[in-house]
Amino acid sequence: MTRLKIERATAPLWVRPLIPVIAAVITFTLTATLVILAKANPLEAYYHFLIAPLSSRVSAIEVLVKSTPLLLVGAAVTFAFSAGYWNIGAEGQLYAGAVAAAWLGTILGNLPALIAVPVMLLGGFVAGMLWALTPALLKIKLAVDEVVTTLLLNTVILFVVSYLLNGPWRDPVSGWPQSPEIASSAMLPRLLPQARLHLGFVIGLLVIVALWFILSRTSLGLKMRATGLGMEAARFAGVNVNRTILTAALISGGIAGMAGVSEVAGIHFHLIDAISPGYGYTGIIIAMLGGLNPFGVGLAALFIGLLSTGGQTVSRALGVPAYLGDVVQAALLLVTLGAFILQNYRLRWVANEPRSSSPLHAASGNELKPD
Repeated sequence: MTRLKIERATAPLWVRPLIPVIAAVITFTLTATLVILAKANPLEAYYHFLIAPLSSRVSAIEVLVKSTPLLLVGAAVTFAFSAGYWNIGAEGQLYAGAVAAAWLGTILGNLPALIAVPVMLLGGFVAGMLWALTPALLKIKLAVDEVVTTLLLNTVILFVVSYLLNGPWRDPVSGWPQSPEIASSAMLPRLLPQARLHLGFVIGLLVIVALWFILSRTSLGLKMRATGLGMEAARFAGVNVNRTILTAALISGGIAGMAGVSEVAGIHFHLIDAISPGYGYTGIIIAMLGGLNPFGVGLAALFIGLLSTGGQTVSRALGVPAYLGDVVQAALLLVTLGAFILQNYRLRWVANEPRSSSPLHAASGNELKPD
């Protein structure tokens, strides 16, 4: 008789890059049922998801626009996760950067764009760092779970934004809950004429490259990766784990804050309460889909941007609910996480060991003989 045994095993190196592709195929197969329930053809739906947005200049540029904040939040989450710091607060840190951008954008009107734009980006970075500071200190000083604290602070910043938009920053003319428009010199320059693509996309790409350089070419990156693999082992090797975690948390928050700046200064030009449709949480999907590899994260951000644009395309073309794109993203995260976990295990058929009629016989392996 044989039985199926689950055992730990190290997957070949060539398997890991294939995991996102396999996860995407499995996700589309699973969600095809939802497309059928919506009375649409799955193949036609996925054509509008993945191909149609790239078939015209306008929609292809829109994919890049959607990908811009995703590049930054994906990089932010990846930076923290690489050090074993589970930052679930990129959403709140994005809003903190957006608040800073909305404030700075209204007081920098007398400065030229060459000064106003860098000041806004720096202000958003600092705001994101400050919003990430408290959970990081609680983590390294009191060992408080950062998943809980960073997640709770996301709700706190939403109430702060709601107070500002319904109080001192409410538009006095229209009465809409939105901040005053930022100065024109503080707006991010457009990369293409008559298109929404702005300088934030280039900044996102530069952040991805900087992330790769830090993680793979600097001593800080080595310490972060060592800490992420095992904090106790890193301490034994002489790494200052608390300092490394604090650095990773603050830089991660700062990058997420820059995503908020890109939305205020590049798209909306004022602060609104729905400036992020969950970009911070989508950053977790991007980080995992990219395997915490900076360039993989960049590709994952572009892919999620494609899905986001495709969700609107398929809704218009086939009448499928636009929220199907969100369902696909959520399923993609779960499948990707499962795939990364399962790569450390394998299934093997093994023969059952013969059972002994005597416990003493099984223990000694010798036959009992009468005196």
